[in-house]
Amino acid sequence: MSDSSSLNRRSFLKRSAAGMGALAAPALISSKALASSGEINFTGWAGYPKLSEVVFPAFTAATGIKVNFTELPDQDAMFAQAKVAIEAGGIDVIEPTIDRWGGWNSNGLLQPFDESKLAMANYLPGLADGAAGERSRKDGALYYVPSNWGTESLVAKESDAKLSTPPSLGDLFNPDNQVVVRPHSTLAAMGRWLDAQGKLPFPWMDGYTDMDKMVQLWDIALAEAIKAKGNVVQFWSGENEANAGFTANGATLGLNWDSTGYNLRKDGYKYLAPVEGAFAWHQGFVLMKNAVNVEQAHEFVKFVSTPEGAAGWATAFSSNPVAKGAGDLLDPEVSAYYNGTFNDDALKALWWWPDQSADFIAKRGEYADKYKSA
Repeated sequence: MSDSSSLNRRSFLKRSAAGMGALAAPALISSKALASSGEINFTGWAGYPKLSEVVFPAFTAATGIKVNFTELPDQDAMFAQAKVAIEAGGIDVIEPTIDRWGGWNSNGLLQPFDESKLAMANYLPGLADGAAGERSRKDGALYYVPSNWGTESLVAKESDAKLSTPPSLGDLFNPDNQVVVRPHSTLAAMGRWLDAQGKLPFPWMDGYTDMDKMVQLWDIALAEAIKAKGNVVQFWSGENEANAGFTANGATLGLNWDSTGYNLRKDGYKYLAPVEGAFAWHQGFVLMKNAVNVEQAHEFVKFVSTPEGAAGWATAFSSNPVAKGAGDLLDPEVSAYYNGTFNDDALKALWWWPDQSADFIAKRGEYADKYKSA
């Protein structure tokens, strides 16, 4: 989940120390929230000390509810622990990513949230509504609520990159640009670009649920990407490689994490959202079926949808906040970078990575290897 780079791939937003003080502001809470234990059992990601040092104390100060935090290293460990807890208890809320919660629900681990006890209007456009909102529901009920997010999009050298108006994923395949790209993301970018032009036999998204269509679609994307491969100056798999593609190998355009754009922002590079929408991920909260502290759980989730709570959560993960107004609580330079890339239209156009089965991931890796070695 974490990345060792100075500004990791979980994005570019960091809170100022002054802004953190606002987290202790009083909040209106349900009268039932403190009626039983006055606590919540939360299981989440290990390695993010600001959660315990800053965010949880702020939540307790605002609501009076104590957080009992269990840290686990990854989603596989969380899923295993949740399967134990469904029998033994001990977890109220847990934090998977949007592409994984469906498997948890199909294993009988989850119950839906009561939307009347949340504040759904707090979220930025595109994060809890639209395509992401649809993926957060099952049979109309809300099972998943976002906590933070990040993107992979265009990094462009402003003086040299040849860009469409508006910028497009297709610019990555323009021979006038020298590009640094990640193989599997580039094939997805080609597929989405062709899809937007009506040049595919099926919608690109169909390949994520139908392996026969996946092969047909990725065959096309691979063939077209290989034709355009002459402008690739470097492939990347981590932050250092991505940066080197620009600083050492002369790339003028790339498909990279938001952190890459941030790290290069003072060297004449800009982070741009393509018209087709930036690639995006987010993680969020789910409610265990046998949760004991249900009222407190809703207050906890609602807190992270406030500007103060969302900014604190994003800071802990070095990621992007989910709430309206949270960007205003960031360090001014970071806030300007964030707001300069994602206005409301760009947020609404975000393309969330779909659910990907083990078979899909394995096949995707084969295509990426073919592209890289071609």
